[in-house]
Amino acid sequence: MTSSSQAGDKAETSPPGRTEEVLLKLIFAGAALLSAAQLWQSLTGVIGATFFRPAHLTWIVVLALIHYPSRYRLLDVALSVVALVSGIRLLAFDHRGIDHILYGLAPVDLVCGIVFVLVMFEATRRAVGWVMVAISGSFILYSAYGNFLPEVIANRGFTFERIIRFQVYSGAGLFGTPLGIAAGTVFMFVLLGAFLEVTGAGTFFINLAFAAAGRFRGGPAKASVIASGAMGSISGSAIANTVTTGALTIPMMKKLGYKPEQAAGIEAAASTGGQIMPPIMGAGAFIMAEFTNTAYNDIVVMSVAPALLYFGCTLLFVHLMAVKLGLKGMVASESLRYTLSRGWHFIVPLIAVTILLLANYSPPLVGAVGCAIVVLTGALRAHTRVTIRTILSGLERGAIMALPISLACACAGIVVGVIGQTGIGLQFTESVVRLAGGSLWLALIMIALAAFILGMGLPVTAAYIVISVMAAPALSGLGLPLVVAHMIIFWLSQTSNVTPPIALAAFAGAGVAGARPMEAAWEALKLALGFFIIPTMMAYSGLLWIDGVSGVSVLWASAVTLVLIFACAFVVEGFAVIRTTPLERVGLGLAAVCLIYPSVITRCLGIAATGGILAFHTARSKAGIPVPKEVSS
Repeated sequence: MTSSSQAGDKAETSPPGRTEEVLLKLIFAGAALLSAAQLWQSLTGVIGATFFRPAHLTWIVVLALIHYPSRYRLLDVALSVVALVSGIRLLAFDHRGIDHILYGLAPVDLVCGIVFVLVMFEATRRAVGWVMVAISGSFILYSAYGNFLPEVIANRGFTFERIIRFQVYSGAGLFGTPLGIAAGTVFMFVLLGAFLEVTGAGTFFINLAFAAAGRFRGGPAKASVIASGAMGSISGSAIANTVTTGALTIPMMKKLGYKPEQAAGIEAAASTGGQIMPPIMGAGAFIMAEFTNTAYNDIVVMSVAPALLYFGCTLLFVHLMAVKLGLKGMVASESLRYTLSRGWHFIVPLIAVTILLLANYSPPLVGAVGCAIVVLTGALRAHTRVTIRTILSGLERGAIMALPISLACACAGIVVGVIGQTGIGLQFTESVVRLAGGSLWLALIMIALAAFILGMGLPVTAAYIVISVMAAPALSGLGLPLVVAHMIIFWLSQTSNVTPPIALAAFAGAGVAGARPMEAAWEALKLALGFFIIPTMMAYSGLLWIDGVSGVSVLWASAVTLVLIFACAFVVEGFAVIRTTPLERVGLGLAAVCLIYPSVITRCLGIAATGGILAFHTARSKAGIPVPKEVSS
């Protein structure tokens, strides 16, 4: 996941010189060795966190500085050497000694700590963007000069020596929980996704989706939703998924009759949904498990119903758009049986990973085992058998894909460290509760706005970390269980990919489709409406299967949420089975309000109203009322 600012940093695409060739070989070797070291650590666990996390981040920073070049290659090499030297000094630091606690850091340790943070910021700027660096730097300045601020947000003010000692040498900031999860669990699942991609699993899942759904009305769009849901978990990035999967699905949607903006919006909404699709969810899900002290398999189980509802919402919008445009299906080039016969073995690693995660095995170990199973199952078939070169490519690709994730989590760790050191989190919680006046509804709106604003410049995982450490206690203070509060924030953090004015996944899809970016973003926002509906129902119904919530309650909440999705889709599209009248849209809007309100009576009224309008439309359609070929949205 990279920012557009990298374009100016990239070297020109002219043939590489000798120096560039050497650096490219170093990148390949360094990335492959990093992945191999991560595999070894996941299988053995012999390196403690105090040593492993600084070693991981140092390796990541050096790779990022070379992989995301500036205009001056000599500067990249110099910064890499500086990062390596300061990182080695961090690794040699004696954490068991107490001199640094009694007398402060030695000058050389203080200088190396400051230098390492600055060089890490530069690597983050190249890989993630300025916003992540600006937010982390602002928090550091806040911890240093907070004593000059108004009392409501003031802190005591810390010296830079204490800040660096806490952030770099205590394991509570830069090398805290976010980086620990990124370096361990997340890296292994990114590597698993890389192996699946280089062995051809991505192409298989796309072909499988087209074989299964292509013949239905609007088939390529529905296949795009299914394929992107599967691929989104593998790639770990909504933007990368939009570009890779969209390169195939978007032209087919346009050929069928979808407008370029619609095709881009469909792909962006579906790709973003891949981050919340079990069993391999986005990096934030592993962090959520750590923050809430919840087993990852429990996170997976409680996420199944909401994820299915989200993709059901997107498929419903796709279907309504296809009916309005009068689109048909496509003739599948390959049958479902033939497609499965060619790639069934790619499903085996995902099944194995799911079983191991649900059995509560260590996620890093599960990721490493998954990588091995991908290679072994690929060896079963002649047409997918991997070579040494394929394995090395997978190792290299996995490390490169992990660069922005680890850097973003390191910067997020600084934010978390400042919040813990200054106590601003408690002040923020009190402010949100006070401003909301005890209203959960107002608190959700404020948190959604915060997620939207932060998400415009931060990766999804970083946005989730920053918001959750500040806002989750506020939602808990309003009566929500902690894991429910985190799940709501995790979902709302995804919205930045599809919400104008800066909707990165939608803009990426627009580039592939040749569409107008802002119009594509509005289409994506409409198709991703589930990202707003479903978190609301998490707060007001038993949609998440947690302790104290029965399976019957989850089924009832899921049914109510599904009807709510239908009502909202009919209002937004102005279409059900036939075109809806203005009065019907008002009625459906009132039904949606009834469905949200946590009362059995009002929800039954909402279900009855929505079902009645749908039945009325079905009867009118059967009576011969023509369906318009196209209706403006």
